[in-house]
Amino acid sequence: MTPASEVARASLNRAKAAARARGFRPGQPGRRHPVADQRSGAGRDGRDPALLGDTLSRLAAERGWRTELSVGSVVGRWREVVGDQVADHCTPETFEDGVLVVRTDSTTWATNLRLLGPTLLSRLAEEVGPDVVVEVQVLGPSGPSWKRGQRRVPGRGPRDTYG
Repeated sequence: MTPASEVARASLNRAKAAARARGFRPGQPGRRHPVADQRSGAGRDGRDPALLGDTLSRLAAERGWRTELSVGSVVGRWREVVGDQVADHCTPETFEDGVLVVRTDSTTWATNLRLLGPTLLSRLAEEVGPDVVVEVQVLGPSGPSWKRGQRRVPGRGPRDTYG
């Protein structure tokens, strides 16, 4: 029987021979490549914390939310965009496929806003960019429904304009 030390030495020699065959140099200090200096300097690099605004704008661009966010900001700032007098009588309701739906509180204001349509579109183009809002649909006030109740009479009902 061979002593344990000879078995261990033979095993070590076989491992060194296999390492040399693969191009390694066992038992000698390795050649280290100089590591790039990873200390942070005065300039920004990829390890610096990102600003929240930059991260959110990148996320909106990646997800394709820019149009919805810009229109949402205009709806939130409606009074600043259209002015106090128009904002007192008109409120934006929905925005889908380039059409902004605005509800007015009287038929007079609905007519007035329809006449101001091109001016309103140009103002919206300044705020959100061109070709985002392509049409402004103006709705008048909604009157009460006369289609309910036990004693409903068929026909057109009262003809008041409610405004």
